[in-house]
Amino acid sequence: MDDPSALLFDVSGVDIGARLCTKVGIHEWIPHRGDMSLLDAVIYANEERTQVLGLKEVREGEFWIPGHFPDLPVLPGVLMVEAAAQLMCWMFNVRRGSPSPAAFLRINDCSFRNSVTIGDDLYFLVKENKFGSRGFSASVQGVVENKIAFEAELRGMVLPDKISKPGD
Repeated sequence: MDDPSALLFDVSGVDIGARLCTKVGIHEWIPHRGDMSLLDAVIYANEERTQVLGLKEVREGEFWIPGHFPDLPVLPGVLMVEAAAQLMCWMFNVRRGSPSPAAFLRINDCSFRNSVTIGDDLYFLVKENKFGSRGFSASVQGVVENKIAFEAELRGMVLPDKISKPGD
C-alpha cells in the first residue's frame, strides 16, 4: 500500500491467502446468489467482528464485461459498493448470530479513486461504525494493487421476516 495509514485498519499482519470463509460459507450468512453473489472470500475478521477483510476476484466471464465497456472492461463502481455492502451484511449477521436478509439503505461520502478490471483481486475493508438490533453502518474501502479503488460509508437494516412478494 502506498500509504498504509490511509486504510481503515491495519492489515499488515493479515495473511491475505487465508480463507476464514469461502463463497459457500458466505452463503450461510447472506442471501445473495447467482450473478449477484459478489464476494469470493472472507479473509479476516477481528475477534469482535467489527473489522473484516473480504475478497472479490474479478474474472473473465462476469455479466458486466460485455457492456462496461467493450474493449476496456471496468468493474462498475456500483458493483464494488454492492460487494462491500454484502461483506458488511455478512459481518452484521455473524455478529448477531443469525442470518437475516438486510437492505442496503444509504451510501454516504462515496468516492472512486482507481479502476478495477479483469484479473484484479479487489479487497474490501469494512469497519463497523454502528451496530444495533435492526440497523448497522460501516466505513468501507476497496483496495486493488495496493491502491484505494473506492471508499464510502454504508448503512443497512434487517428486513422484516416476511417480505410481501408480487402475487401474495
